[in-house]
Amino acid sequence: MIAALKFTGMRGRALVAPILLGAAGALSALGLAAVSAWLITRAWQMPPVLWLSVAVTAVRALGISRGVFRYLERLATHDAALRAMADARTRVYRALSRGSAGYTVALRQSELMSRTADDVDEIGNAVIRGLIPMTVGAVTSIAAVIIMAFVSIPAAVVLAVALLISGVLAPWIAARGASRKVADAARAREDAAEAASSLLWHGPELAVARARQRVLNAVHDADRRTERAEDTGMRWQAAAQAMTPLSLAASVVAAAIIAVQLASGLPGSLADVSSGVGITPMVFGILVLLPLSSFESTAPLTEASIAWESGRQAARRVLALVDGAKSDVSQDDPIVDPTPVKLVANQLAWGWSEPLGTPLNLDLAPGSRLVVVGPSGIGKSTLLMTLAGLIPPLSGTVEVSGGSLRESVCFFADDAHIFSTTVRENLRVVRGDASDEEMLVALEKVGLSEWLGKLPAGLDEKLTGGESALSGGQRRRLLLARALLHRAPVVLLDEPTEHLDAADAQRLMALICGDLFGDRTVVAVTHQDVSGVKVPVLGLHSPDAAHALPV
Repeated sequence: MIAALKFTGMRGRALVAPILLGAAGALSALGLAAVSAWLITRAWQMPPVLWLSVAVTAVRALGISRGVFRYLERLATHDAALRAMADARTRVYRALSRGSAGYTVALRQSELMSRTADDVDEIGNAVIRGLIPMTVGAVTSIAAVIIMAFVSIPAAVVLAVALLISGVLAPWIAARGASRKVADAARAREDAAEAASSLLWHGPELAVARARQRVLNAVHDADRRTERAEDTGMRWQAAAQAMTPLSLAASVVAAAIIAVQLASGLPGSLADVSSGVGITPMVFGILVLLPLSSFESTAPLTEASIAWESGRQAARRVLALVDGAKSDVSQDDPIVDPTPVKLVANQLAWGWSEPLGTPLNLDLAPGSRLVVVGPSGIGKSTLLMTLAGLIPPLSGTVEVSGGSLRESVCFFADDAHIFSTTVRENLRVVRGDASDEEMLVALEKVGLSEWLGKLPAGLDEKLTGGESALSGGQRRRLLLARALLHRAPVVLLDEPTEHLDAADAQRLMALICGDLFGDRTVVAVTHQDVSGVKVPVLGLHSPDAAHALPV
């Protein structure tokens, strides 16, 4: 967790103000309890009112300062945590963008979303609900024991033991019980997110394949596993939380017994025992009421320990994501080389763990066109990612003449994101230095010039809602315009005609296989009919068989 806090950029200085303000608020509450106890017992003696004026003013000041300090502590804590979360996300995105693309592609979409969203939130939550309360609780407990020691050493010892049980032992038990619960709940949430994203992205296909109910059952199963994990953790948490009222009761009873001893002038009294004078009623009140306020800062520590455990596990997952992205990276920012190259595959076997087809040989000269066809799930996208160098071949080689895959090959996924920003910025995703003229030419080539002309702001028109602002055909053509703007000499297109009707799909595929990309090499995969396309076709018929026409 300490390493994760360093990764977020949070330094000790950022935590000084929240801790000091939190401690000030807790000490104000502690002082309020002590002064109030003195005032109540002193007023019982009915002294002149002026004798109580300082105590009355102190009670008011401490009551006001308690609320003020706590409010300021919340502001400072949330400011530090939110800044840390923003910095953490920036660093995670930077690490993923500059790291191994193959590692990121191999992750499940739900896993990637959980790491960059929920887990980063858990780290910030660990600071807000874990680190600060634990530190403030420690400061307050030490102060309470010191104050109690001035009244009675035995009472201070009893209070210290009770606070250790409430503030250390109970949180430790809760954290141990929550450890398994946090891990199980995190996995269940990932599975639920995976199933939910499948329903959102592939709802029509799942309905046609009559597999939607299976995915819904997966969501229900993940929810049930989350509930079971929560129930198990709550049992441990309830047992740990029961220790605080028990410790409080023991501390108050012990303080009352010791106070009676002191008031009676028995051995152990801090008063002048030889004169038979015991402690004053004011000190008696402080001795009994102080423990009640002391446990106010340790009661939340059970939940704080659970938040800390959740943040610790989330930090481990985030750092593992960052470390994995950094592995096997030869350079952070590969420079795209637009020089035409030949793409060659020799006895290539592709797949995640087992080969998805017989070894494949390809020899694609500059300007070649190849269409890979086959049913969904046959391994077409995996083949493209292997040709792009995003995932390593199971056997065989993939290489380009006179360069590297990262410099010469670019893979365009079928589910590439359309951002809720302007048309210009959506195109600059692939090339930050693309000029407006180049963008207009690309949009015209893919058939979007008329659509662009109807937009009030043109390239500056904001696509509110991202892809929901576009039709299926417009989205596909906008993604195709991105591919045109990219300078890579080898373009790999994954399902560029997905969700289009047969006529539009045929026209778009003919455009791709024509002279749209000039002398650049294009490999496109689809599960639709390409009988009208006059280019070489690679047919994938089953996971254990592949057939290629001469290339």
